[in-house]
Amino acid sequence: MGALRCKWYIAGVSSSRARLGRNVVALAAVSFFTDMSSEMIYPLLPVFLTTTLGASAGMLGLIEGAAETTAALLKLASGWWSDRVRRRKPLVVLGYVLASVARPLIAAAQSAGQVLAIRLTDRVGKGLRGAPRDALIADSADAAVRGRAFGFQRAADHAGAVVGPLLAFALLQWWGVGIRSVFWLAAIPAAASVAIVLYGVREVAARQDRDEQATPAPALVQPSGAMGDASDARALPGRFWGYLAVLLVFTLGNSTDAFLLVRARQLGVPVALIPILWALLHVVKSAASTPGGALSDRAGRVPSIVAGWTVYALVYVGFAFASAPWHAWALFAAYGLVFALTEGPERALVADLAGAARRGTAYGFFNLTIGLGALPASVMFGVLWDRFGASVAFSTGAALAILAAGGLALLRPGAARTTSLSWPA
Repeated sequence: MGALRCKWYIAGVSSSRARLGRNVVALAAVSFFTDMSSEMIYPLLPVFLTTTLGASAGMLGLIEGAAETTAALLKLASGWWSDRVRRRKPLVVLGYVLASVARPLIAAAQSAGQVLAIRLTDRVGKGLRGAPRDALIADSADAAVRGRAFGFQRAADHAGAVVGPLLAFALLQWWGVGIRSVFWLAAIPAAASVAIVLYGVREVAARQDRDEQATPAPALVQPSGAMGDASDARALPGRFWGYLAVLLVFTLGNSTDAFLLVRARQLGVPVALIPILWALLHVVKSAASTPGGALSDRAGRVPSIVAGWTVYALVYVGFAFASAPWHAWALFAAYGLVFALTEGPERALVADLAGAARRGTAYGFFNLTIGLGALPASVMFGVLWDRFGASVAFSTGAALAILAAGGLALLRPGAARTTSLSWPA
């Protein structure tokens, strides 16, 4: 036990001294401005769809589920391609440019179908950039601080998601700007994110973990050849696929957060305060994500993820039986802890399991798994809500989260390249 504590102490000291590096900081800044733009729109979008455009809960679920599935499918292809050509930045740039151009066009939408088309285009951009960006972060960060690096990036992302809704609230409440005009103004921070990714992010070679350095990774094939073992899904270890199987179960209960906003409105939260409520969620996310990621560097990825999924289930049970506006505020704050405990550790666990030569492909499959679950999860949730009410829909999501947490706890990925992978001995 003393040796284990000593090992954790040494790992903690090493992690605290290691620098995150230019790319991690630059990509965090890109995420900040991108989410500022996105979250000026997103918390208002469910209200815009269900009131201004008259969409049903089922249609809302279809739009958001289809958007996330589209993104995930493209993440698989873009991650795989970035491994083959050994270049991440071009796809990252293209993805941010496309999303930044498409997103504000929601301001001109006159039907739910048009919103669907715009959201799909926006998510194509996310799909192109997502896996290569995550692989670039993993390439740029030492394994000892990889959880902290992803946590830092997520913290910046969520900080932008705090500023965006607050700015939307100020525009709506204090300056009398209409919802459509707020959507148009979201183009400004989007342009800032594109400038940073163009001039602040550098291409880097994949960083190998210590145990990989003793056994060099197989050479990556050139784009013109057949897919080789280094980029092939068959080269990924079995425990990686076991992790994705459990992740899929969780994702089936993890519908779009747009339903949380609709539920908050149902509980009596005024429309003008919806952006503030959304900002509260991201304040908690931003404040807790870096410590949450660093915690997984010391205590282990699996315990962190299991804890996060358990909190998710409790929050969804709370939404199922909530009956007052203050319940929504308390539950949104608690929901932020879920992301702190899971987002960074989930991504770091992918890098831990996959190895340097296959990270882009691994992140592609990671995001594909989430996307394959996102569409049925959101559609199922919307149908359950329409037919049986919010309580049944939220209770179903909670049950699936508990099932996934138990599955991951039992899976316990075995010995791997970092001591932070498994449960403490």
